[in-house]
Amino acid sequence: MEAHDFFSSIEESSRGSGAKRKKDQKYVTKVVVIDRSGERSELDVPPKGTFMDVLRDGGFDELEAMCGGSCSCATCHVYVDPSFAALLPPIGEDESELLDGSEHRTEKSRLSCQIRLNEELDGIMVTIAPEG
Repeated sequence: MEAHDFFSSIEESSRGSGAKRKKDQKYVTKVVVIDRSGERSELDVPPKGTFMDVLRDGGFDELEAMCGGSCSCATCHVYVDPSFAALLPPIGEDESELLDGSEHRTEKSRLSCQIRLNEELDGIMVTIAPEG
């Protein structure tokens, strides 16, 4: 999958400060996704909504997200690069219980529906976890 640019005319900026659209346009955030086959994709997305939304809108069909983001199924399981762990809110009880049901849970596991995008997450990298 090629890099997906959700906006045109993006000005480059350094990691952590977010990229800006020209003039009065909105900020964008760069996210890096590694799919189950190991293919790496970079996307420029608005820093709003959840990572699950980004993955579904970005065409990552292998991420089922069956509950639509209501934190009730764990089919949006991803591994978050440890360098971004401190920027994420702690795992909630519901999210932790759902991840406990996965044989693929690691210390990097999160549900993408529980990761809200913001400018601080510019450059975040996630790997889509195996099914199951």
